[in-house]
Amino acid sequence: MDYKNAGVDIEAGYQSVELMKEHIKKTMRPEVLTGIGGFSGAFSLNKIKNMENPTLVSGTDGVGTKIKLAFLMDKHDTVGIDCVAMCVNDIACAGGEPLFFLDYIACGKNYPEKIATIVSGVVEGCRQSDAALIGGETAEHPGLMPEDEYDLAGFAVGVVDEKNLITGQNIKSGDALIGIASSGVHSNGFSLVRKVFDMTKESLDIYYDELGATLGETLITPTRIYVKALRAVKDAGVTIKGCSHITGGGFYENIPRMLPDGVKAVVKKDSYEVPAIFKLLQKTGSIEEHMMYNTYNMGLGMVLAVDPADVDKTIAALASTGDTAYVVGQIEAGDKGVELI
Repeated sequence: MDYKNAGVDIEAGYQSVELMKEHIKKTMRPEVLTGIGGFSGAFSLNKIKNMENPTLVSGTDGVGTKIKLAFLMDKHDTVGIDCVAMCVNDIACAGGEPLFFLDYIACGKNYPEKIATIVSGVVEGCRQSDAALIGGETAEHPGLMPEDEYDLAGFAVGVVDEKNLITGQNIKSGDALIGIASSGVHSNGFSLVRKVFDMTKESLDIYYDELGATLGETLITPTRIYVKALRAVKDAGVTIKGCSHITGGGFYENIPRMLPDGVKAVVKKDSYEVPAIFKLLQKTGSIEEHMMYNTYNMGLGMVLAVDPADVDKTIAALASTGDTAYVVGQIEAGDKGVELI
């Protein structure tokens, strides 16, 4: 008896690492001091010494049940982008710049080519956010997970000068709300998606005119990463007073998280066009409107609070990074919360 007969192939693990290395090299930054394959990743903080009060910000998350879609479609090169996005978008929400990322892949059986494909998506997410992929772990769990399945999670660390933290404490009545377009469903609410739509290869391959793509292609579209978008707003001289990453819990849970006491966010539902996938999801599943806005991003991946005088500069800065933005409402006096009108 040996470890391989017990279900864990050490040689496959070595092969996975070798296949990953070519991808991972693309994310390297000058601050990275170690190579892939060591026991830890080392990252120099020399470049942040000029900050008055450098503050670390971190985020950790996974892809959730969207990963089931990757299994059904046998498409594994985008879920890594989702994983990175869920972590670095939260860091950007606090005003931080992501520095580095680590991933964790748990699988029933290590298929090196598949693992390398998953990591290629992680690398793409890191490239989009200027984060270095400095380490990770691939763990085989025979007997715990089916051989053809895996789970993916990640962890990111960023930095911000404390004076530039986005806390929401200075939001006041009259401030404008800017919504930044999402790329689709992102990585939240897929347990409900899988109840609404028939999750078979045949169903996912159906082309919908209103989507301009198949159902599967639309649903698996990776989460948009907003790091460069928020950096562009900052570089334009705009102070972002508050920032909300619209993830699980939708508008009703996430927008109030950026608000101080004594004000509410008033969002105008007709201020932008809700993407077709959400309309199809709501109609097919007979989902009540409040539940839609309490589960999904409904086409807005980020909502920012800015001074009204900064609206034009903000939208122009976001356009420079290829992002579409809308004035979606305003801040008003009232009990802390969100009101959709």
